[in-house]
Amino acid sequence: MWAQMLVLTRTPGESIMIGDGIELIVLATDGRKVRIGIKAPSDVPVHRTEIYLAIQAQGEVGTDSDPRDLPRIGGRRAS
Repeated sequence: MWAQMLVLTRTPGESIMIGDGIELIVLATDGRKVRIGIKAPSDVPVHRTEIYLAIQAQGEVGTDSDPRDLPRIGGRRAS
C-alpha cells in the first residue's frame, strides 16, 4: 500500500505535523510504551488501528462511526 515510510526520532514534548492540520505530540515514554497526543480537526476521524479495522469490517468507515458501538476488543471497551 505504501511505497515508503518516514522514520523519525522524537522525545517527550516534541511533535510531528501531518499536513497543515494534524499534530502528533510525544507526551511521555516509559520503557517500550509511548504516550502520544493527537491534535486534529473535529471532522477528521482518529482511531487506533484495531478500532479502525473493526469499523471497516462492519462497513461503517466514516465520521459518523462511533467506536463505542463496537464490541469489546481484547477485554477492553473500544475507544
